[in-house]
Amino acid sequence: MVKKGTFWLLVTGLVLLLCGCNIRTINELYCPPNRSEDYMNLQTAMNAAMTGLEYHAPISEENQQNVQMSDLDGDGESEYLLFARGNGENPLKILIFTCVDDEFVLMDTIESPGTAFEQVQYVKMSDREGFDLVVGYQVSNQVVRTVSVYTFSGPHMEKVLTTSYSRFVCRDLDNNGSSELLVLRPAEDVTQAGIAELYSVRDGMIERSPEVSMSEPVDHIKRIMVSPLNDGLQAVYVASEVDGSAIITDIFAVPGGKFSNISFSNDAGTSVQTLRNYFVYADDIDNDGVLELPSLIPMENSGNSIQDIQYLIRWYAVSSDGSMTDKMFSYHNFVGGWYLELDGTLASKMFVTQLGNSYEFFVFPEEGEPVRLMTVYGFTGQQREEQAVSDNRFVLYRTDSTVYAAHLEVASASYGMSQESLKNSFHLIVQDWNTGET
Repeated sequence: MVKKGTFWLLVTGLVLLLCGCNIRTINELYCPPNRSEDYMNLQTAMNAAMTGLEYHAPISEENQQNVQMSDLDGDGESEYLLFARGNGENPLKILIFTCVDDEFVLMDTIESPGTAFEQVQYVKMSDREGFDLVVGYQVSNQVVRTVSVYTFSGPHMEKVLTTSYSRFVCRDLDNNGSSELLVLRPAEDVTQAGIAELYSVRDGMIERSPEVSMSEPVDHIKRIMVSPLNDGLQAVYVASEVDGSAIITDIFAVPGGKFSNISFSNDAGTSVQTLRNYFVYADDIDNDGVLELPSLIPMENSGNSIQDIQYLIRWYAVSSDGSMTDKMFSYHNFVGGWYLELDGTLASKMFVTQLGNSYEFFVFPEEGEPVRLMTVYGFTGQQREEQAVSDNRFVLYRTDSTVYAAHLEVASASYGMSQESLKNSFHLIVQDWNTGET
């Protein structure tokens, strides 16, 4: 049965969003909310339809409300979708209400087996008016999932696709103005690399692309990101864990109209082989609107042992033909929570040593001994402000608890370094770069 407290809270919030069947004046909009005719009509329609049901909202992604709004039939007015659960063979139900002659009526009910609505999206997969409804269902406690696509046909929503999935993404990948459905699912042998498929609408019919392989099993997926490639084509970046110590990124796109994993055969462009115990994900490191991928570059060894080997990160963007363009080189200090942009011509010639809270940067010249260029500090004590500016140091950045400072050696000038350039190249690490959570 409907829980009355939940219902009143839901409808009170919903009525503020209703444009309903009547257009209100500005004065009416700014008056204290009353139980309007729209409110009463919607309440009555929901009460009648919810007998024996309980609210059951989607559990992930953005659309997690019990009641949601979307123009499904393309008439310019939103329908109201109520997500509920009952009993029987098809316990999951989506009740769709519309406004007819100033009255809210139940237009259609979508019923499905399963234990939960996992996620819901409203997309345009064809050139018809109105949005298509994409619903991911949890079918069993063994993490079996299905995704279905519904489109408006006459007075009802018609199911045009159902397939199994582990993850799915809706995006316009071929730049034709309509969304495609990218489905990631296990292979027949779940220990093998996962499978990617693309579903699109062509001439009013759903078409499925040939299967494309992932680099890892689907249960290794850690993060999914969407970004243009370096040449502008939209792509889906799927970052997966490798052996608990690294990240490999598959890039799915539709270059030349063919669905492809453009990074799958590019060994140098897909994998961060090792970064001690840290994960590094693709990120728009230079804020140009395009995701860059990370690759490790070993720094010059200071000469003692293999344990002294350190890595810089080379950030590069990928084009639809698989070609790579270098965007940035950086030294990431994950323990300290900061990174420095570095000159690409110096990157492979540098090494860093740590002394307490300080990090000394050296460069190997063409001949002779390594030259110290600068030292970066992180001060956290009560005297941090004083320490940051003593002994010819200068402040790089302040947080509530830490002052980051630096000291430039005389030799730094010959390599184009200055206080201003160092301040501009210093950044704090965004926390989710190395959390691994989706």
